[in-house]
Amino acid sequence: MTPSPERPKSHLFYQTRRRRPVLDQARGVYLWDVDGKRYLDGSSGAMVCNIGHSNERVLEAMRRQMEKSTFGYRLHFETEPAEKLAAKAAELAPKGMERAFFVSGGSEAVESAIKLARQYAVTQGEGLRWKVISRFPSYHGATLGALAVTGYTPMTAPFEAMMRPMPKIPAPRAYLDGLDPHDPATGAHYAAMLERKILEEGPETVLAFIVEPVGGASTGALVPPAGYMQAIREICSRYGVLLIHDEVMSGGGRTGKFFAGEHWNVDPDILVVSKGFAAGYAPLGAMMAQDRIVDAVLDDGGFIHGYTYAGNPLACAAGLAVLEEIERSGLMANATAIGALLKARLQGLMQRFPFVGDVRGEGLLLAFELVSDRATMTPFPASLGLYDKLVEIAYSKGLIIYSRRTRGGYAGDHFLVCPPMIATEAHVDEIIEMLTLSLAELEAEIGPLLDRGA
Repeated sequence: MTPSPERPKSHLFYQTRRRRPVLDQARGVYLWDVDGKRYLDGSSGAMVCNIGHSNERVLEAMRRQMEKSTFGYRLHFETEPAEKLAAKAAELAPKGMERAFFVSGGSEAVESAIKLARQYAVTQGEGLRWKVISRFPSYHGATLGALAVTGYTPMTAPFEAMMRPMPKIPAPRAYLDGLDPHDPATGAHYAAMLERKILEEGPETVLAFIVEPVGGASTGALVPPAGYMQAIREICSRYGVLLIHDEVMSGGGRTGKFFAGEHWNVDPDILVVSKGFAAGYAPLGAMMAQDRIVDAVLDDGGFIHGYTYAGNPLACAAGLAVLEEIERSGLMANATAIGALLKARLQGLMQRFPFVGDVRGEGLLLAFELVSDRATMTPFPASLGLYDKLVEIAYSKGLIIYSRRTRGGYAGDHFLVCPPMIATEAHVDEIIEMLTLSLAELEAEIGPLLDRGA
């Protein structure tokens, strides 16, 4: 959006020069700009605002904490909000994860997990272990350490000279490879790639494998094929490789379970969560680890890592209130029910629009992908920029969705549709109505390409 003449110059900069309307207020699943236009938050921001905007119980908990203290440095004080949140996180985490390390966001959480894994290996006399295997495509954060395990070329290529890129295996995108995701043989096929990579790198050098149980932005809500999660757990255990679950986006109840790994009854050695953990009310994330890992590191002199705002009492008060709201309002059950309805309605769009090639996801972590040929899953030419174009069309109609390039960052177009967990059937109707209009407008624009086969 081009700034109007009366708008002052912005002194902020982020990724691009694109300007957006000025936000006035947000309530529930809606946001309003200063001109009064309403937007339905169909992506929960960046899959963050799990409980919706301006929840009064969370705001009241933050007010109470602000009246007491807004900061207490962790080397000087323990704080009640941080202790209570850590206890709650331990209650929600897999068995044996009794310790939490708080951070301000997902990149910090991943960085923390990688460093804790490395320190643990050193305490065990396994100093040769330093390689963290990840998948391509994948996204694990923007710091150099997190980028090293990220598989999204436009984000990593400019910085490769400054970091140590880590080994990658293909993400289990069965729908692109023509394989049946419900066949356990498919899960075994992709899991075998991990074992081959461990053997290729040398098992004694492999520290960890990091995986999103349900894919985030880079793979568009990719659900692993049958048997995959159990198989990679067994492979990691066999070779002494730590399994890290990146639940930054999939955690916080969005998939219908608090942690997405619960869908497969698979426990990692370390997990990270952010985004929905405090649902946008304050910058907050957490790393959780098996007790044996934390104890070994603390007994060996301590974790050589930390952040100024780790365990900030105001952020932790917000996070605790968010978790209480998720439970009090039954939002995980709602994510399951409304997610199933929304997914079915998105699949219905495939009947109307032949260029919608795939719909996938779990709970309210959902996505659909555009293709020029559904039979071959051929993407549209990258030069069309459809991943951006459809977002802009929807935005103009008052619907916010989130997009990325499917094929490692340079081609393909997928869109995440992930409204807050408070969404109702009426909200689903609104989303589908605006999305249908948006896809119809896009279809009119790309019609000639569809006629001749892009």
